[in-house]
Amino acid sequence: MIQSSKQVRSLPPYLFSIFHKKKVALTAQGVDVIDLGIGAPDLPTPPFIIDRLTEEVRKPKNHKYSPYGGCREFREAVADFYRSHYDVDLDPETEVLTLIGSKEGIAHLISAVLDPRDGVLAPDPGYPVYQSAIHLAHGVTVRFPLDEENSYAPMFDQISPRDVSRSKMMLLNYPNNPTGGTVDVDTFEEAVRFAKEHQLSLIHDAAYDLVTFGDYKAPSLLQVPGAKEIGVEFGSLSKTFNMSGWRLGYIVGNKELIRSLSVYKSNMDTSQFLPVQLAGATALRSDFSSVRANNRTYEQRLDLMMSAFNGMNISAEKPKGTFFLWARVPDGYTSQGFSEKMLDEAGIILTPGTAFGQKGEGYFRMSLSVPIERLHEASIRMKKAMKGG
Repeated sequence: MIQSSKQVRSLPPYLFSIFHKKKVALTAQGVDVIDLGIGAPDLPTPPFIIDRLTEEVRKPKNHKYSPYGGCREFREAVADFYRSHYDVDLDPETEVLTLIGSKEGIAHLISAVLDPRDGVLAPDPGYPVYQSAIHLAHGVTVRFPLDEENSYAPMFDQISPRDVSRSKMMLLNYPNNPTGGTVDVDTFEEAVRFAKEHQLSLIHDAAYDLVTFGDYKAPSLLQVPGAKEIGVEFGSLSKTFNMSGWRLGYIVGNKELIRSLSVYKSNMDTSQFLPVQLAGATALRSDFSSVRANNRTYEQRLDLMMSAFNGMNISAEKPKGTFFLWARVPDGYTSQGFSEKMLDEAGIILTPGTAFGQKGEGYFRMSLSVPIERLHEASIRMKKAMKGG
């Protein structure tokens, strides 16, 4: 009898794969489903990035294996980006590693660092992949709460000594998925002090670092003096340049953590296709005008839905980053119940807050990654469904 491992058998199905199956089933029934669940950009990859890809893909030399750590041009482009955007110096050889998307990198780093039963301090609510990766690495998820009253910033002084003592690393994510919460650099200063005091590795997931609104500029963990002594930061081109399907990201910071991940990955994969990396280098060396245009589009969508929520008595704070709205469910509903009502009665996929942890109860997440016309249609359907009881 063929069986999966105990770790795989005990792993719950990935939430968004379940939503996809529901979407396929409803579409087959003739339902016009508006998917506001998964955070996948609908905007096109900028043409100048595609041009570099097509140029490089025609060169036979680029069809060979990539160096395990990624090509030099991409790693130098990451270092140049950190120098120009954050005033942070990185050694492309030892402090930058190419990833097949930051999701892959985070999961593999956790496996590269944890021993069985090691704890990981992870945010609640938080990106579901954190818990899945910890589970597959035979580790233990040790949750710390993110509260609306504290603007979803970590409350380091409220993490119990017992939880800290059984943990080996701490995960942070800003701008935050799912809450849209943002922080200033002083939060990272506190995080570095906390990690050093308790001998923790500090992992920052910065997948939405450039998806920001107004005058807000998201800081980097590595801007904190001494952060590289204990910390790394993950970056992704998926959200910034609409390259989610291209699968390209990076990790920067602490040499030893990066070396551990590099050893793990060299036994698991051979990095990303070279033309994709070279196109990514061109993206990171651009003038970022395409990123600013994306953000203007997302903010228009955000303003539309904020106005619609006001008309439905749904409470939500306008975020400074990400393309998500994190909102309270109306009175009388659970997170799951409200999300199911919107799917069954309005054909709209929303993500219940509980998908991100126990602290997500009472909330839902809406992705703004559909055209504004579809968001307008979604708002009409939501109002109708709510009036219908």
